[in-house]
Amino acid sequence: MDFDTLDQFDAVRPGTFGKGPAALVIAEDRVEVSSTLEHVRSLGFRHIFVLAPPDLAVPPPPAGVKSQQHVIRARSRAPGAAQAAVNILIEKMPGEWLHYCYNGEYLFYPFCEDRSVGEMFTWVMEERRFAILTYVIDLYAPDLRLYPDAVSLDTAMLDSSGYYAEGRPDEHGNPKDRQLDFYGGLRWRFEEHVPNPKRKIDRIGLFQARPGLRLREDHTLNDEELNTYACPWHHSLTAAICSFRVAKALRTNPGSRYDISDFRWHKSTPFHWSSLQLMELGLMEPGQWF
Repeated sequence: MDFDTLDQFDAVRPGTFGKGPAALVIAEDRVEVSSTLEHVRSLGFRHIFVLAPPDLAVPPPPAGVKSQQHVIRARSRAPGAAQAAVNILIEKMPGEWLHYCYNGEYLFYPFCEDRSVGEMFTWVMEERRFAILTYVIDLYAPDLRLYPDAVSLDTAMLDSSGYYAEGRPDEHGNPKDRQLDFYGGLRWRFEEHVPNPKRKIDRIGLFQARPGLRLREDHTLNDEELNTYACPWHHSLTAAICSFRVAKALRTNPGSRYDISDFRWHKSTPFHWSSLQLMELGLMEPGQWF
């Protein structure tokens, strides 16, 4: 089912798409759209929505796949478009688990090579959790002469160190309970090229939809408990979204492109496309899920 506008998508009756976890891929350009869609399909998402501008060709799903793909045509780079699409999807799929990402981003969670997203969501709900904190981990090509847009799946690298957290204040300046702002990666190392509001790497990238729930501009939700990194009684499962998006932007923006000749530093390491590597680096954790 395809939609010519966001308004047309918004007009659909809630429950139309049926049951099962859903992923929304926000296609800002043509870079790695196919690999991103293939990745979310491989994780077990039953419904895949693609927000894409009218002139961007979205590859159809391969024959025989179980997941359903829906294309929503809109200016995906327009301010607020991605947020609006997520919030509409929340309304259309109450009770279902949702994930959203951009093209060139790849979700990893503990043991994702052997366990589906459905298995993870079932366990998380048994733990009385209804959202999963995700860290956006920057990926980048090691040789910008060969890959001028900094995107290379075969030779991708990431920062193995340099991540930190700060307390998240409420409206009175007091720290919020079990909430932190996380930083690191290219946004930290090249912060002079990144506006302050966009320097955080945390995102509530997996959550259960329900009436009244809304995604906010800073990638948090309007239910503060869903923004916490852990429950009160023990550590909770976290996940990672490995992303070329920042590297690509730094290489595309004229203000930063000519100031950056190499993203590598002494803490760069090849990315093995492995959940075990991310857990060993402390970039996500399984909580009590073994």
